[in-house]
Amino acid sequence: MKKNISRNYLEIFSLKDLAEVKKPSEEFFIEIVNPPNFLLNKFFYKNIGNDHRWIDRLVWNDKQWIDYTTNENVKTYILKKNNDLVGYFELIFHNQKKETEIAYFGLLKEFHNKKLGSYLLSIAIKKSFQDKSERVWVHTCSLDHKNALNNYLSRGMKIFKRETVTI
Repeated sequence: MKKNISRNYLEIFSLKDLAEVKKPSEEFFIEIVNPPNFLLNKFFYKNIGNDHRWIDRLVWNDKQWIDYTTNENVKTYILKKNNDLVGYFELIFHNQKKETEIAYFGLLKEFHNKKLGSYLLSIAIKKSFQDKSERVWVHTCSLDHKNALNNYLSRGMKIFKRETVTI
């Protein structure tokens, strides 16, 4: 069965345009995964992506995961509540273009609808600009969480491209 999917590409050019959401409480903190740990990326990818048809990396073997997560242009950050994993984002720095792609972003299901996605996205955008990027971009589609597009727009990102794909 074929299905049409709407995909939106969004961008932001300055921290001045960011409508930041503050940390929900002191129980929450964000940390970079350093040294890289492909198992964390794989865990989040599978557990978050399961509900949103993230499928491209399901065929990756451990070497592919390791090669990706140890690439010097890829950084992974995780959100924790005390010692519990909550969510993550992956940033890919395109230094030649002075831009950063928010490659993957999401929360584990039990943390949905608690305004944590807004906070996590604020941090992802801030971390992206810390590396001298002049543009941060992301794409989202109609298979993602129902609040995904609104979250990106509410943080100050603007749509620069729309498309419909059939899967």
